[in-house]
Amino acid sequence: MKIPHKRVAILSPVAWRTPPRQYGAWETVAGNLAEGLVARGWDVTLFATGDSLTRAHLRAVVDKGYEEDSCIDPKVAEYLHISEAFEHAAEFDLIHSHYDFMPLTYTRLVRTPVLTTIHGFSSPRIMPVYQKYRDGYFVSISDSDRAPGLNYLATVYNGIDLSLYPLQESGGEDLIFLGRIHPDKGVHLAIEVARLSGLPLLIAGIIQDRKYFQEQVEPHLDDRRIRYVGPVDVAGKNELFARARALLHLNTIPERFGLVLAEANAAGVPVIAMDLGSCREVIEDGQTGFLVASAGQAVRALERVHEIDPSACRRRVQQCFSIQTMVAAYERVYAKIFDLEAGKQP
Repeated sequence: MKIPHKRVAILSPVAWRTPPRQYGAWETVAGNLAEGLVARGWDVTLFATGDSLTRAHLRAVVDKGYEEDSCIDPKVAEYLHISEAFEHAAEFDLIHSHYDFMPLTYTRLVRTPVLTTIHGFSSPRIMPVYQKYRDGYFVSISDSDRAPGLNYLATVYNGIDLSLYPLQESGGEDLIFLGRIHPDKGVHLAIEVARLSGLPLLIAGIIQDRKYFQEQVEPHLDDRRIRYVGPVDVAGKNELFARARALLHLNTIPERFGLVLAEANAAGVPVIAMDLGSCREVIEDGQTGFLVASAGQAVRALERVHEIDPSACRRRVQQCFSIQTMVAAYERVYAKIFDLEAGKQP
């Protein structure tokens, strides 16, 4: 559904490179969308860090992500970056923001329509901004992660590049955790499951909460049964997937989407996830993994992972969470916006 002669700006965050080397879910999605739109023939400009990799036109005022260069002040980088996109708004038919609430404060200053993909609400304290601009155009990344009163045009699930995550030929025996080391992600519950099941656990991800890591993760590490391997890139993820019996995703708060769930399933790895938020939308219970309500249920689910067909896991990702599926859904949203904007013309 490519609309001819339309120019789209994709506004990616600048915490990390787009796509990120390791962690960076929002940058991953923004990059995947830009690449997918270019492949479909759209005229796309990606606003991202100067070291970003893209086939779209790249526009950058920040050389590196502020999480990767301690010399950069995050707020200075953010507002130089956001203002650059909006100062050039007239060059585009649509600005598609993946940058949370901050760009909303610019939207009434330009004529170009702005679509905001909400990747999550980090705190109730940011909600006044969303409420002020509630009549804008919004997309949610799961049906479960919505706020009342906002003008949602659709739910569009995040899409991953399946070529990066080949189907593993045979499963391993390890449990794996991939994600932020933070109480929200339930690393302590993954450790509990490993101890109760007697299976080895490999933990990978950035340490976002140092106190939590020191108190609830580090004391259990023994470099044998429970190991922390640090942040990993795509190659590192695939090494873990090759060793995995299952991915544990025992989140303690409602999940917004969970890219790693789709990545693991793409590789044929079953996922055992807490039944909170979007996990029910991403994981098909009994088909691509199991939804649980406790560590004890997760242990019992491990006894059934042999029932999961790795090929079925990958097929579901292809159907629901591929770049192509995501791009097609956003094309429909863009068409709706262009129709609405045309209806406003005198």
